Amino acid sequence: MNIQTKASFKKEWLSYFRTQRFLTIFLVIVGLAVLSPLMLAGMGSLMDSMSDIYEEMGTDVSGMTEIISETTSIGVTSAVESVTGAALIVMIILLNRAAGGEQKRRAVILPKSSGLRSFSYIFPKYIVYPVSAFLMTVVAISASWAVSLFLFERNDVFALNALLAGAIAGVHLMLYTCFHLTLGTATGRAGMSSAVCIAVSILLPTLLAFADIDYMFNPFTLNTLASIVLRAKMLNGSVLLDISATVAFAIGIMVITCLIAVFAQNAKKIDNSGNEIEL
Repeated sequence: MNIQTKASFKKEWLSYFRTQRFLTIFLVIVGLAVLSPLMLAGMGSLMDSMSDIYEEMGTDVSGMTEIISETTSIGVTSAVESVTGAALIVMIILLNRAAGGEQKRRAVILPKSSGLRSFSYIFPKYIVYPVSAFLMTVVAISASWAVSLFLFERNDVFALNALLAGAIAGVHLMLYTCFHLTLGTATGRAGMSSAVCIAVSILLPTLLAFADIDYMFNPFTLNTLASIVLRAKMLNGSVLLDISATVAFAIGIMVITCLIAVFAQNAKKIDNSGNEIEL
């Protein structure tokens, strides 16, 4: 690793932690993952306490209460949906500076003028931010599983399934982080990039569901795959192989996005001919 890449890693690392973006994203991801089963358990208790009122209204909620408060898979599945939904949106917005925001502030003009190579500038971003998103997601889903063990009556999620689901959900966040980094650094418009990535993360799963496209071997339905893994009674070798292939496909797309970002940076030129320096 050359000195430029080391310096870029240090810059991204300090920018991530000193601005407290890491802490904010961590608290959001883990907080939503833990809060989801707590809210479900509270909802079940509330409906159970109000069962007499519902009966007077002619509504029997006993079956719904049993479903909500019975198994841990309900709580952990809710956590996966929260992390791959609301938490992903918050993370994308908070990573705007790394995804092209610094270019808008002209913070890379002098380093590039001094010989900073595109690879040294881009590559650390695709290590620091996606990997941290993956690790935070695994911790968050594992924490939601531990909380669900105490909240719900029956544990129907094995520890291995919870860990695997957390890893798959983590790859889901990694994928959209890479999309944001690529679009943002290539255009220098972090706000536009975050809006596009948020819209895609919300609309694409719905469109794929309407199209009845199989979740396996589809890197854009990793959140659905994570929820299915939680409910699986047994993961045999063929299923694990299919999951590995799906994750490998997603990682391949991430590598391609990194190469596209490097290519886009190489295509940019610094124009100092006018009155104002432009990147």
